[in-house]
Amino acid sequence: MKKRFFYLAIYALPLLFLLGFTQKEKKDIKKEALPKEDQCYTCHKEVEILPKDFSQNDAHRYANLSCSSCHGGDPTSADETIAKSSSKGFVGVPKRQDIPKLCGKCHSNIDIMRVYQPRIATDQVAQYYTSVHGKKLLSGDQNVAECSSCHSSHNILPAKDPRSTVYALNIPNTCNKCHGNKELMKKYNIPSNQLEEYSKSVHGEALLKNKDLGAPSCNDCHGNHGAMPPGIASISHVCGTCHTSNMEYFTTTKMAKSFEEMNFHACEQCHGYHAVQKPSTAMIGVNKESQCIECHTPGDEGYAVSKKIKESLVKLNNYYESANANFLEVRQKGMNDVEIGFLLQDVKQTIIQSRTLIHTFDSTKVSAKTEEGINIAVKASLLAKKEIDEYYTRRNGFAAATVVFLIIVITLYLKIKEKEKKTNQK
Repeated sequence: MKKRFFYLAIYALPLLFLLGFTQKEKKDIKKEALPKEDQCYTCHKEVEILPKDFSQNDAHRYANLSCSSCHGGDPTSADETIAKSSSKGFVGVPKRQDIPKLCGKCHSNIDIMRVYQPRIATDQVAQYYTSVHGKKLLSGDQNVAECSSCHSSHNILPAKDPRSTVYALNIPNTCNKCHGNKELMKKYNIPSNQLEEYSKSVHGEALLKNKDLGAPSCNDCHGNHGAMPPGIASISHVCGTCHTSNMEYFTTTKMAKSFEEMNFHACEQCHGYHAVQKPSTAMIGVNKESQCIECHTPGDEGYAVSKKIKESLVKLNNYYESANANFLEVRQKGMNDVEIGFLLQDVKQTIIQSRTLIHTFDSTKVSAKTEEGINIAVKASLLAKKEIDEYYTRRNGFAAATVVFLIIVITLYLKIKEKEKKTNQK
């Protein structure tokens, strides 16, 4: 018995030691997660005068930063006179124009920031002062956005946190706090319906309705800290960060040069700004909904090219619809549809490529690509027809076999009845 207890003790002690160490480590981590000796927080909490937007989850609290890190003063003293002494560096509520530099004390210091996020950029303040917001703040404009306008003051959370004001899904509403204010925007001659337009756009629906975090929000086009409206020289590059092929095709065309000469914007000249709609075949050609007839008239080269491109796209789409109808019939009849489905996926890809080639404004290139898709669609239709014919062949064969089987059954039945009759007569 003593021997058994001895072995149990040998195995148990290391486990108890490790358990105790783990619990101590957890306690230490929890203790380190909150600011040390923060009398500012303690007092303000007791008298219930914490800031309206205060949150226990603020990123700075988890970084062991106290109120004094931004407001100055002595956080170790419970005496208000000492805590708010100017000799202790107390500044109180910072002036609006001083906020970027105040935040920059840490966020522009690589030695400080690498402790928390080694890869984080430390030029946010420098970028901010190149933006319209930053320039106007320097000029004395007290209405423009500064750091706390977007990130909040006492509820700052990481951008990946869904509760953060700068989380991808929340950014449109964060920007709209100012840009949706009609009276404020009127002072700058800026419309205030951007969020309304964006929400109905292909980008807005993808982000706000479908929760697609890969869809562009305000800052993806306008920038973050260096926010400014995209200019004519940059818009194609802004759109081109996602729509790479479209940008490459467009920038090498005569149209791009003509746009620049006429002081036209690139992508948004046809697609719009915030209310960007899902592209459709109706946008090309010489019909009423076409963007081309905004500039081109009957008789000029662009008018004829647009018409040819539209015809090629419509032709490909018609072949695809026909092949897809056959494909659906094959599936309905329960026949082999696998290869047909793969072919139709190839046709879809060709449709996308053909629409992308529109940005070359070359009807020959578009036609060549659509013919490639048409050939695939024809192959899919032939396979579908073969499967449908096989279905009817099998069905007719089954029907014939059924008839033959019934004839045999009836014949056997009559033979049996005849035999039974003869037997009864004997």
